[in-house]
Amino acid sequence: MRYLLLPLLMLLNTSGFGREKWTEAQANDWGKKQPWLVGANFTPASAINQLEMWQAETFDFKGIDQELGWAQSLGMNTMRVFLHDLLWEQDAEGFKKRLNQFLDVCAKHKIRPMLVLFDSCWDPAPKLGKQHDPVPGVHNSGWVQSPGAAKLKDESQWPKLKAYTQGVIGAFKDDARILAWDIVNEPDNSNDNSYGGNHLKQEPENKAALGTKLVKEALQWAFEANPSQPVTSAPWLGDWQDVEKMSDLNRHLFTHSDIITFHNYDPAPEFSKRVAALKKFNRPIICTEYMARPQGSTFETILPLGKETNVGMINWGFVAGKTNTIHPWETWQKPTKGPEPAIWFHDIFRPDGKPYRPEETNLFKKLTHPTAP
Repeated sequence: MRYLLLPLLMLLNTSGFGREKWTEAQANDWGKKQPWLVGANFTPASAINQLEMWQAETFDFKGIDQELGWAQSLGMNTMRVFLHDLLWEQDAEGFKKRLNQFLDVCAKHKIRPMLVLFDSCWDPAPKLGKQHDPVPGVHNSGWVQSPGAAKLKDESQWPKLKAYTQGVIGAFKDDARILAWDIVNEPDNSNDNSYGGNHLKQEPENKAALGTKLVKEALQWAFEANPSQPVTSAPWLGDWQDVEKMSDLNRHLFTHSDIITFHNYDPAPEFSKRVAALKKFNRPIICTEYMARPQGSTFETILPLGKETNVGMINWGFVAGKTNTIHPWETWQKPTKGPEPAIWFHDIFRPDGKPYRPEETNLFKKLTHPTAP
């Protein structure tokens, strides 16, 4: 009987029944095949948020192609890109078609994106259709959460989130054009300082607990989809020195991800401390958010550290556009007056493709093409 069972078990293991988290050996085998990963969190200048980027009426293929060409010129080989559950509910087939087009243009520019399924930051009431115009001088004035607060606190709707997770991953689970799946962005972020505090009336009081529960379930949904690419979700707060003393959320994210990802907007000493703490997991590491110039997290100080320690580096922002992320976080309370702040918070290029600071783009080229003249 055992000889009959073996082929059956092999069939079950390859027929969509999912997989476990990678072992250290599997993760490091994947890591050895990667170049030094460098890129940005990418939204085209023409989109205020994830919905405007992906909906059929506003999908800017030409603009995306042009901007990814600028990324390729810097030696970038990945981009972190946000999706949204409402796009799946609106038109799953159309969404998959546009995602496939996006992956084609990424491949054209030798870029393999990391795709983000859910996000806990900014507007808690996302709506399909035409998005509002940017609020002048306000950082990310139209970015939307996924799922929205109403769906997050109504767990009877979570089967829709599972269907979205497994539908998207299932459709692209063996697609070599995709670098990785990032499941939830900052699941416990309460957005205390955004929207002037007015949005907190819409947020569930136990948002951090719900976000923690969602990311735990969504990670499992992702593994059930059996992707060939790594699955991850990034801690962003807390002390990471001792696994046993970490918060429940951070410990879960670090111990239930194929590869280690994290966010850090601090100056170089704190960045180095974080990386040293994460090396104990013995898995590939990618910083999926950094670079806020006034905070002391700059390309000049942080990017070379990533190269030295072989940590993948994905900064926030690429081309200044409708997201308004050249403006700092605190502009929700005090909007920037005038066309732009004295020092850009995020972003690398102006909308016409000229670099904000040529010395920064030159640094990218130096680090990604060290043998170039």
